[in-house]
Amino acid sequence: MVIFLVFLGLATGLRYGLVRQDENQIEANLANEARAMANHLEREFLVHAEAIRRMAKRLHSNPAMTKLEWRRDARNYLDDFGVYQAIEWVDRDFVIRWLEPVAENEDVIGYNVAFNNERRRSLELAQQSGNWDLSGVIDLHQGGKGMVIYAPVGAGAENNGFIAGVFRMEVLARQLLTSRVLELFRIEIRQAGAVSYELNDSRPVNPDFSHTEPVDLPTLDWTLTLYPTEEWVQRQYSYWPGMTFATFVLMGLLTSLTTLLVQLILKRNRALLKTRRELDREIAQRTAIQQDLARLESTDTLTGLANRRFFMEDLSHTLNIADRQMRQVALIMLDLDRFQTLNDSLGHQFGDELLIKVSERLNRLSNERILVAYSGGDEFMLCQQQVDNIDDIIHLLGQVKQCFDLPFEVQGQSHSITATLGVAVYPQSGLDADTLLRNADIALYRAKEQGRNTYQFYTEGMQDREVMRLELDKDLSQALANNEFVLYYQPQLNLDNGEIQSVEALIRWQHPRRGLLPPVEFIPLAEESGRITDIGRWVVMAACRQLAKWKGTPQEGLRIAVNLSGRELDDEDLVDHIREALALEDVPADRLEVELTEEIFIQNIEHNLNQLARLRQLGVHLAIDDFGVGYSSLGYLRDFPVDLLKIDRSFITDVTERHDDAVITRAVINLAHNLGIEVVAEGVETEEQLNFLKNHRCNFAQGYLISRPIPVADLEQALASGALVAAITAESGL
Repeated sequence: MVIFLVFLGLATGLRYGLVRQDENQIEANLANEARAMANHLEREFLVHAEAIRRMAKRLHSNPAMTKLEWRRDARNYLDDFGVYQAIEWVDRDFVIRWLEPVAENEDVIGYNVAFNNERRRSLELAQQSGNWDLSGVIDLHQGGKGMVIYAPVGAGAENNGFIAGVFRMEVLARQLLTSRVLELFRIEIRQAGAVSYELNDSRPVNPDFSHTEPVDLPTLDWTLTLYPTEEWVQRQYSYWPGMTFATFVLMGLLTSLTTLLVQLILKRNRALLKTRRELDREIAQRTAIQQDLARLESTDTLTGLANRRFFMEDLSHTLNIADRQMRQVALIMLDLDRFQTLNDSLGHQFGDELLIKVSERLNRLSNERILVAYSGGDEFMLCQQQVDNIDDIIHLLGQVKQCFDLPFEVQGQSHSITATLGVAVYPQSGLDADTLLRNADIALYRAKEQGRNTYQFYTEGMQDREVMRLELDKDLSQALANNEFVLYYQPQLNLDNGEIQSVEALIRWQHPRRGLLPPVEFIPLAEESGRITDIGRWVVMAACRQLAKWKGTPQEGLRIAVNLSGRELDDEDLVDHIREALALEDVPADRLEVELTEEIFIQNIEHNLNQLARLRQLGVHLAIDDFGVGYSSLGYLRDFPVDLLKIDRSFITDVTERHDDAVITRAVINLAHNLGIEVVAEGVETEEQLNFLKNHRCNFAQGYLISRPIPVADLEQALASGALVAAITAESGL
């Protein structure tokens, strides 16, 4: 540390000296610029003064010169020099009589240029002496700032007035000064110490440097002050101060580190000798991997974490070391829950910002034993080295969960995000990196099946189930094209009149090899792959087609309820598709009912409220499914246009045995009725449950007691025979 401080002090001192040397050079260069500019102004003014004096001599030698001849002579001067605002003849009484050009200068004809005592004395002195006079910077009668050179036409008693050359300051300055000067400096012209004119007064300058130079012009007390721009100043500085400082600091750092390393090596030489050979091999392997990864760009550009390729190569190296040391290694796959929905609804920029926020929190877990990487999409990977027992992994999983405890602030809004984790442990879950990754992914999928926001370790048998899932996912892509889906219908009993007035449509997959599959086997796959929207559209169209077939039959009055997923509700074309399906089959909108789970209802409330309002405007009935198991925020019932509320089966199962379930069920029924909403109880399987619901004025019942989901042919036969209603009436006394 002492060595480094010494080098730092030397570097600071040298840098200060070099910077001061640069500043002195800058001041000298600025003085040279100012002197050169003043000399240039002096020379140019003398040239113009002599030109005006020659014109005055010609008028004096030819007093009979006509006004037209004089104007032709003046015009030649204007064309040759290109800097004059006007050339004037002023008579002995200081009144302007002739001028060229007349355009834009008409107002000055007849103007007395001896407009104050000071100007009168200067002009009278010029008349007597025959020497030319400079007005200094004045306000021109025709407008703007300017200067006038007065050359007497004869002297003393022979004086016949003056020839005057009028300059506008901005024209004069831009003619006399180079473009480089105009771009790199702000210029002040001071007369008798007061600022009389500023050029480039709006250009920002460096406040540390300026230079004032006197201007030697007859009759004028002028100084010229230059203020350089930051660009000019920076050009003057050399790179030596910074380079010298960096070099000495680096030398000090290297010297300090070298000294420290030598001390550490001397203290630990015995311990290092025992493991030197193995360490050399590991260093060589690490160096080779790092060189390869440097060429392959090992870091993900969005998140700043290691990318997938680096992670897999590092995992392979870690497994080799773990094999020699007989240690375990844990691979954790992390998937953000509902990320795709948020990304689709709020935009890809939101998704990118959220991924960055998540990466920042996960990266805090990184150390010499834990590597965090971004796999792509909404997936992250973590590798935990030197695992002694399962508790080490459980502890890390808890730390990962804590990263999602607090909401994420994205685009000015708070979003609570959860994550699902899959874990595979070396060597139990795989002996190489690819096998370990595949099994961690399988465990992740199983965790998603359990409801997300949880974790799952890979166990034997998961791989067989994963193979079956992949085969099923492949078949799902052809199911719609092959017309393999079919609707089953579960009746809903009206408890007021004992009639079947509505049925819920439940999709089944008639798989060509595996037979009839329930929704739980393929709906999660459809949601994951994005096919759920196409399947949902098929369900709506199939329900409308069935309603059309029932026209003119005893089932014409039935209403069909269909279920929609959250992804379908996010579809902006949902309402248009339902409208087109109803119109195509010529089905009244009130024959169709749309069911959404409570959780879906309150996700993205503003968007959902708009979608549901459009559906209500269309005339479709709206129902909340699985009420009570989601967020149960009763306030939204006032705002959403809901027709029907379905109490979840978990409350109905023990409604006659558990007091709290009975209280909740009665409260939900009363709340819904007070809001003008009808109630359906799901999962009714016993007569006691049915009687309880009837006694507490529940409107509808649905469950195995009434009927299981059945094909349309069985439904029509049962309704035509009256078997369903008769059996229930006989058993429950409806």
